[in-house]
Amino acid sequence: MSPTPLLSMQGISRQYPGVQALLDVDFEVAAGEVHALVGENGAGKSTLMKILAGAEDRDSGEIRIDGKQAPIASPQQALHLGIGIIYQEFNLIPYLSVAENIFLGREPAGALPGFVGFARMYREAQEIINGLGVRLDVRAPVHRLPVAGQQMVEIAKAASQQARIIAMDEPSATLTDHELQNLFSLIRSLKSRGVGIIYISHRLEEIFEIADRVTVMRDGRRVGTCPVADLDRDEIIRMMVGRDLKEKISKKASPAGEILLEARNLTRRGSLENIDLTLRRGEVVGLAGLVGAGRTELARALFGADPFDSGEIRLEGRRVRFRSPQDAIRHGIGLVTEDRKALGLILGMTVRENITLANLGALSAFDFINARQEKETAHRLIRDLAIKTPSPEQEAQNLSGGNQQKVVLAKWLFTESRALIFDEPTRGIDVGSKVEIYRLMNRLVESGVGILMISSELPEILGMSDRILVMRQGRIAGELSREEATQEKIMRLATGGE
Repeated sequence: MSPTPLLSMQGISRQYPGVQALLDVDFEVAAGEVHALVGENGAGKSTLMKILAGAEDRDSGEIRIDGKQAPIASPQQALHLGIGIIYQEFNLIPYLSVAENIFLGREPAGALPGFVGFARMYREAQEIINGLGVRLDVRAPVHRLPVAGQQMVEIAKAASQQARIIAMDEPSATLTDHELQNLFSLIRSLKSRGVGIIYISHRLEEIFEIADRVTVMRDGRRVGTCPVADLDRDEIIRMMVGRDLKEKISKKASPAGEILLEARNLTRRGSLENIDLTLRRGEVVGLAGLVGAGRTELARALFGADPFDSGEIRLEGRRVRFRSPQDAIRHGIGLVTEDRKALGLILGMTVRENITLANLGALSAFDFINARQEKETAHRLIRDLAIKTPSPEQEAQNLSGGNQQKVVLAKWLFTESRALIFDEPTRGIDVGSKVEIYRLMNRLVESGVGILMISSELPEILGMSDRILVMRQGRIAGELSREEATQEKIMRLATGGE
């Protein structure tokens, strides 16, 4: 390892109104090193990376690259210095194509001055995508891609920039095991070329597989930095949360009740085909499958967000047709979306307003909201879900990703939904918050709520599900009981293997 680090951040501090996001943080990355950065939601990891990217100002501290001071006051300056960032929340332009997003601002010139060489851009973009081992149409607009597809576009964009330092903030949150191994192959290739990689992930098993060193943060401070080989999983968790914590993924055994929600022969051209599904009171049905298998499309159809062409939905035995999400909410259906920022929250509204938004009728009389009751409701749910916020009046956009997810969950708890659809409920969530969400799910099913849970994390599917449905190419490829399910059986059904 070079005595002069490729990147050195010294004494970095950043304060927001009511929140000390970072305090005197030191962080270094050597050339050809994968340095993991871990901590609970709100620990300051993403803020540190935004400062590195020039997207946020620092109050104090300095940044050096190759030992020289690096004046990073804008994203353009960071790019010029060879810094690439893959954010947890995507930075894509929805209605531009995959190729246009990859080469945005660096489009190859065409044959005539002032024209873009689209043929070359599509060809080079396809080569980059193929190198990641995924199938994407580089001419397709990114808004048509599932979240995992958009994640791969972000990774491809960073890989195409020939950056010397690449920070990856939760890059694996929506990836399947196959896609994750492709990502690790890319990281190892970049590492062999002397690129410094900053790898942020809540999946600790990934840290031990890919990282050389790990820095742990807690409450905006650096707790410590160690070679990965000198630590075990429990020690990292103790450093993260300040106490012993065993991450247990387990649903309490409880008898399922009568059928609550049912889909019969549900078909939507191009995405769903003859879907049969039942969800009973007091059970968790896991929905597994590869990216593009149709899991999110099924959730949206059940929630009335997308129309379907044929088939039917039944709620407690009665046929229903949800013409909008509002219809579904009125009937007691809730959807925790995988993209919390775009679809789960109104970022410019307060925590209080987001929590009560889906059920204002419960707080209203004669079209006037009972302000005292609304505040009490917000305070209660903030306490019950341990949401870290200075105040219920804090804007949702100022919370960490994990606390934003808790606000989304609080919103649906307040609606007292009978059936809840969780689409990647722990995406980007730290280990402590995961345990809290699993406990919440257990409480919900004990009270008779039915949960349909979509997850790309197979241990989560196996640990929390009473039954597991596996989707492939818009169909239900098979069903597994809790007792017979294994990761191998799920992947065999998901890939069509024998």
